[in-house]
Amino acid sequence: MHAPPVSALLPRVRANLRLEAARAGARTEAARAFDSGGWRWRFPRSGEACEAVIVNTGGGMAGGDRASVAVSVGERAALLLTSQSAEKIYRSGGVPCEVRLTLSAAEGARLIWAPQETLLFEGARLSRRLEADVAETASLTIYEASAFGRLAHGETRIDASLQDVWRLRRGGRLVFAEALRLEGAGTTLDRPAVGAGARALATLVRIAPDAALKLDDLRAALEAPGVEAGASVVDGVLVARLMSASPQRLRAALTAAFVALEGRAPPRVWL
Repeated sequence: MHAPPVSALLPRVRANLRLEAARAGARTEAARAFDSGGWRWRFPRSGEACEAVIVNTGGGMAGGDRASVAVSVGERAALLLTSQSAEKIYRSGGVPCEVRLTLSAAEGARLIWAPQETLLFEGARLSRRLEADVAETASLTIYEASAFGRLAHGETRIDASLQDVWRLRRGGRLVFAEALRLEGAGTTLDRPAVGAGARALATLVRIAPDAALKLDDLRAALEAPGVEAGASVVDGVLVARLMSASPQRLRAALTAAFVALEGRAPPRVWL
């Protein structure tokens, strides 16, 4: 009889975040907020749109940790979601970390999901799922980036795995779906047909009535040195992919994309 891995015997995090944002006069405020399991909401002072920051008090995730985040934005409300720092995914004993994100936006709402990058360490295993449902007149923009290895510490070819599943709906109709499985990230990303040596990847998706009109502005913003990127519109959805050997250059390109699409500076915690 085989003994279970040590990571399976340790107490694991079960984080649960819930947030409902609603319009209150000229502003958007957090109508209901719940947090548990070491993950917390923080609400910096903001203008018309509400800004919500996710704080992981544990400093990262290890094998077996699970986090569930569910956010809804009411009619004509505006919410920006981000994270206090890069989410660190530490070595796993075989059991992956799990993150589940559920987003919804009502008629006329604006929702931005713009966390700082996810940083995978040597031996990390992450399973992530993102589901969203937005109304026909709502706007949802997602900025999701991942970096592989602590390059300053010499982790240039790490053995890490990432499973990422997205299902995005507009008016109840599926408009964007993908499933990514990346095993042995360091070696796999070296392949010319996969990453050509990239160590940071990002996906940007915008679902909004004006999505197609933003294509030229986004393409111009993504013309950054050291970053390979492309953007297109598919079935009314604006999609961009970015990759770079430098996480810092990739973040700079995402910052430029944020300014081009949102017409404002990125979240203060990005800086």
